Amino acid sequence: MINEIYLKILNIIFFLVDHKNKIEIINYFKKNTSGNLTLIDVGAHKGETIKYFTKFLNIGNIYAFEPNKIIYQTLLKNISKLEKDINCFNCALGDKDEIKTLNILNESSSSTINNLNKSSKYYKKKNKIINLFSTKKEIIKKNVEIKTLSSFMNNFTLKNQVILKIDTEGYEYKILNGLSKKHLERIDFIYFEHHYDQMIIKDYNFSDINSFLKNNNFNLSFKIRMNFRKTFEYIYEKKRY
Repeated sequence: MINEIYLKILNIIFFLVDHKNKIEIINYFKKNTSGNLTLIDVGAHKGETIKYFTKFLNIGNIYAFEPNKIIYQTLLKNISKLEKDINCFNCALGDKDEIKTLNILNESSSSTINNLNKSSKYYKKKNKIINLFSTKKEIIKKNVEIKTLSSFMNNFTLKNQVILKIDTEGYEYKILNGLSKKHLERIDFIYFEHHYDQMIIKDYNFSDINSFLKNNNFNLSFKIRMNFRKTFEYIYEKKRY
């Protein structure tokens, strides 16, 4: 009980800390989008981005992906009152169809398919803060189904402009590689975060994402550092000739 209250307080603090960044991101999209928008939210968690975007932007429809079954139920509850066309999927996305292990942390937004480097300074510091009053296991492992985003997009109704948001704790590059050329061409903005700390073990670097997006005619148009961590949020915009 004490730990649940503590985590709720931490979540409120994280929300307040990140609010300024979120408003800057919203302002970017306000200036650079027009008409009805489609939001594809990969790593939707509890619907935080959906709430921000539907409040401030002209979102016509939403496709949301969340692999954690418990968090997925919270997502459904949180968006149930939104008068929007929202389709939710309880699966993970990647570069191919497979089954993988999701490492579920007590602070659920940090859960990842990647392996964790428990010896990293950032992991030790974060784990100490998050689990101050916890008696639960540090990490719970659950198998999750992984599909490609392109396998879904053929059935999507896409509006005037499409925003792809990816927040998957180090799995972003795999998700991008699960998109066909046809579907990459249909996306106007790719908004994602990238971790530079050593907590998550990845088999790629930011330069790989940057090269991939540039090779597919996306330009970096927005960058902001998240407070109190070695993580940046990026927006790449499709070049339209």
